[in-house]
Amino acid sequence: MVNYEKSCGAVVYRKFHGNTEILLVRHVKSGYWSFPKGHTEDGESEAETAIREIKEETGIEVYVDTGFRETVTYSPRRDTSKTVVYFIARAKTRELIPQSEEISDIRWVEIDKAASHLTYDNDKLIVSKAKSFIALMKL
Repeated sequence: MVNYEKSCGAVVYRKFHGNTEILLVRHVKSGYWSFPKGHTEDGESEAETAIREIKEETGIEVYVDTGFRETVTYSPRRDTSKTVVYFIARAKTRELIPQSEEISDIRWVEIDKAASHLTYDNDKLIVSKAKSFIALMKL
């Protein structure tokens, strides 16, 4: 029997001194760098899950753009299929407060340098797509 899990998160960005930076988190359990995300709760939309999880994991509030929606599906365990939905989100607040139980480190990284920090090829592809999407936005 296969268990199905769903998480939602976002590529969170900000403009800083003329550069686009994205927020990366290092997970306590795996040590991997990725984007803030977490499991959906009953009655939540995908965007609501992303907003809540970003706030819980990083302490910042965001505006989510659901016009960008990318999914990744993988098997974290032999009997489990997990789908993660990623949006683009613009940071509304600045103070980073990592959720110590889940996040060991958190940092803003220039979008062009993000791929060198990310562990998974799927995440690197999402950054590439996010960069193109953000470039088309009127900021």
